[in-house]
Amino acid sequence: AAIGGSFSARQYNRDVYIPIDTFRKRIGDRVITVRGGTFQNETVELNQITAVVDDVSSVDTSAEIIRELLRRYHKLVDYAVVVPKELLEQAETMRMMFNVLLLLIAGISLVVGGIGIMNIMLATVTERTREIGIRRALGATKGEIVQQFLWETVVLSGTGGLLGVAVGFLCGPTINGVRFGIKSFMPDVWSALPSTIHQLEPRLAPWSIVAAFGISVGVGIVFGIYPAQRAANMDPIEALRHE
Repeated sequence: AAIGGSFSARQYNRDVYIPIDTFRKRIGDRVITVRGGTFQNETVELNQITAVVDDVSSVDTSAEIIRELLRRYHKLVDYAVVVPKELLEQAETMRMMFNVLLLLIAGISLVVGGIGIMNIMLATVTERTREIGIRRALGATKGEIVQQFLWETVVLSGTGGLLGVAVGFLCGPTINGVRFGIKSFMPDVWSALPSTIHQLEPRLAPWSIVAAFGISVGVGIVFGIYPAQRAANMDPIEALRHE
């Protein structure tokens, strides 16, 4: 059997808001037949009431009064009182959780990338064992060997950081291009998208560029120490015998 479904989005730009007193003067106390949404084909008197307070500090008190009135006169608990302050607190909590998740993903990515760099440098040290032995035989100190391989690791990781910054620069124009394409060629889809998508403006903060490059270099130094020390601690004689 075929399985199908439908998708509908609310057109907020078609909503009209008027005071309840004006509605009663024009329409009277008639019931409203809702032809769409959750209450489709149901007859309801009201499906939403928006209350505005004069002082932000009285939001919680006003919400509690509204709840008490609904409990007293409506009897049924088939309603919900939504307080914008609570929504903001929930949104802030979700934002913090999202940031923590991003930090965890970034941390795991850095560790995996650092291990990859370390493995590359260990393979490089093994391939250049004879070169290391020649340098040590010609008078190079352990410190100079460590510096050589650390610099190579920093260059490798720093190049990766610069490539990441370049990709970040390209993300902004790409997102703007996609938004422009949807807005121009698919206006119905564009109008159905949340307002946050309409207001989305990708930005690349200057400090994030410096931070990305600095972290890349730091990862290179941390994960490059072991290969550099391994190269410096090689026995020159054994290194010269290596084929």
